[in-house]
Amino acid sequence: MCGIVGAVAERNVVPILMEGLKRLEYRGYDSAGIAVLNGSSRLSRLRTVGKVSTLDDALAHTPTAGRIGIAHTRWATHGVPSERNAHPHVSRDGLAIVHNGIIENHEQLRADLEQRGYQFSSETDTEVIAHRIHYHRQGLPDLLQAVRATVAELEGAYALAVVSENDPERLILAREGCPVVVGVGVDENFVASDVAALLPVTRRFIFLEEGDVAEVRRDAVRIVDRNGDDVGRPIRESDLSADAAEKGPYRHFMLKEIHEQPRAIADTLQERVAHGRLLEAAFGPEAGALLGRTRNVHMVACGTSFHAATVARYFIEQICKLPCTVEIASEYRYRSPLVQPDSLFVSISQSGETADTLAALRLARQSGYLATLAICNAPESSLVRESQLVMLTRAGPEIGVASTKAFTTQLAALGMLVIALARLHGGADPERERGLVTRLIELPGLIEQTLALEPAIRRLAERFADKHHALFLGRGALFPIAMEGALKLKEISYIHAEAYPAGELKHGPLALVDADMPVVTVAPNNDLLEKLKSNLMEVRARGGELFVFADPESGMQSSDGVTVIEMPRHVTYFQAPAVYTVPLQLLAYHAAILRGTDVDQPRNLAKSVTVE
Repeated sequence: MCGIVGAVAERNVVPILMEGLKRLEYRGYDSAGIAVLNGSSRLSRLRTVGKVSTLDDALAHTPTAGRIGIAHTRWATHGVPSERNAHPHVSRDGLAIVHNGIIENHEQLRADLEQRGYQFSSETDTEVIAHRIHYHRQGLPDLLQAVRATVAELEGAYALAVVSENDPERLILAREGCPVVVGVGVDENFVASDVAALLPVTRRFIFLEEGDVAEVRRDAVRIVDRNGDDVGRPIRESDLSADAAEKGPYRHFMLKEIHEQPRAIADTLQERVAHGRLLEAAFGPEAGALLGRTRNVHMVACGTSFHAATVARYFIEQICKLPCTVEIASEYRYRSPLVQPDSLFVSISQSGETADTLAALRLARQSGYLATLAICNAPESSLVRESQLVMLTRAGPEIGVASTKAFTTQLAALGMLVIALARLHGGADPERERGLVTRLIELPGLIEQTLALEPAIRRLAERFADKHHALFLGRGALFPIAMEGALKLKEISYIHAEAYPAGELKHGPLALVDADMPVVTVAPNNDLLEKLKSNLMEVRARGGELFVFADPESGMQSSDGVTVIEMPRHVTYFQAPAVYTVPLQLLAYHAAILRGTDVDQPRNLAKSVTVE
């Protein structure tokens, strides 16, 4: 994996392919490459290690052009980052392939191909696919049939784009478990793993379904399903603009996206709450009946989305009085969950293509749940298409690998779910519902106030730049926010950070506390504040340096070894998770800047994890 772009046109496609790769850089990658069929139908390939700009420089020294081609940014799964492992991979007779995903039976296929005389130049599972397609092409009259014969042998996940000197007028695509789309143009067509790559050339897209194989020509698109039948897939028009993935005046996408949170949350709430009331149809036309029958909630997610689900669990149980279970998707897949009657399955994902979350949803659809609900930022994603109920978060494109606005819009969407369930299960009469809705509507303004603290947080970050470890503490629904803060710091600054419920200090973490271990705490003014203060005194008594984001009415003040940053006033418990997330995002960002790390594309990470 990670990013695929392709094009077939009457013009030179190299600029289109390179622009597409640049627009996919946010996903994280370690190498890049391009392959085109030039005017004599000969394949020309160029690969480099590092950024797309390095490939751009190589193209300047070795120019190439063509009317059909494929390109790729790779995030290493099989084989170290190197030119020989970079995509595209080639086989005999000028057959080239790019691939996202993981092929689990590649070793057996490689052994068989080696016995048949094929030689390998890389350590990747992708080169196995290239040679396998070439092998099948010898006995089949058509490249599309050879691709179909190959994917029938593959075990795992893949999105493939294939070109061949013997078929110079078309691209062949295949999908199983990883997204790939066709961009529809005028007398030209395009392919990509993400619509963002193609927005400068088209806003009309065909989304392949699981098991589809497609033939993309300049003037036509043919799609065959897993049964070999020709099928039609609808053309959808994206409402994303080509400049949605630009940094504007901001130094990094992450900083831009942190500052976009008030607008993103307002967009998520827009047309879904009105006159102090939640419009439950925002979850889909069947939502009222299905949510009314819900007796248990089971949430599944990964990473940052898991933290959002964990926050929601507190409110679903406290306000709605419904049992709620939250677990990590990769764990859910490999156990035998007991599904209680009338259980709602909720999957949460920014991209809607997270492999483990998608697999969990597909397992859930066979496991007797009352209904499935997706909370997602990508309207065209697999997660959305395969769920009964949907709540789109409307965060807009999130380019930075470390999620920010996607997380807070998930909290807003989950807040609406809490209100819907509370209304239907007696947890909120009209007056209480009006109060909860008002608290959500106030969030953008409160986050605007919090963003004004950035200069103070920038100065605070200077005290983190030389640290190697940090501890984050919270209680109640703010414990998952401490987890999210620790994740952000480790993701982009590479400072090791862990989060604990503050009450757990005496059960082990206190042994780590000393003058070199900064302890970051979120302290809203709620029923747990006094207990939290006691926990913090335990830290201070052992020489630990405290950094506290506190409510102005908490009674906490800066002193020797204690730095208190006052948050906005009148933040309620229902609002606190979203509001107190923002300073932790800014702290991580500015600490990373001081340490000189790659904020938007941290090492070893990818934006959309489409493999297990």
